[in-house]
Amino acid sequence: MRRVCAVTQDDPLAAPLLAELAVEYSSRYGGSADEVRRDLITYPAAEFASPDGALLVVVENEEPVAGGAFRRYDETTAELKRIWTAREHRRRGLGRFVLAQLEAEIARRGYRRVYLTTGPRQPEAVALYNAAGYTALARDIELGIGRLHPFEKYLVPGAPADAGEPGTYAGHPG
Repeated sequence: MRRVCAVTQDDPLAAPLLAELAVEYSSRYGGSADEVRRDLITYPAAEFASPDGALLVVVENEEPVAGGAFRRYDETTAELKRIWTAREHRRRGLGRFVLAQLEAEIARRGYRRVYLTTGPRQPEAVALYNAAGYTALARDIELGIGRLHPFEKYLVPGAPADAGEPGTYAGHPG
């Protein structure tokens, strides 16, 4: 049986998500898994809390198998973070399921646009966002790990597909 749980960053259901993300990120971008995990668990938890954000964990047979979070980016935009599927549960559509759950919650909170960045060493994430209807933004963002790839998706029917760079929302007054 599958259920979706809204949790806090320090909830035991979130622990496997953060631990595996730390291993994944450190193996792709460097640093130790402990250092990355420390960064993840000391991130301001309030950013992923209601009313502006959420951290969702998908549980099957009492085991956390996937999850993701969002936070407020600006008045009309939520930013996706920490999309994750447990290694032993990949290739089952759980990433897409998490994305759909997050988008539904984002829409319920009144956001009209979703923004995200993904790293240069995560081609499976790029494929997921492309398949889910996200649009790659024209300009990458340079960070110490390489160039982050920004994406956006409008949740409002008829919203412009090309509204400019993040922070510029043509046709979307506050």
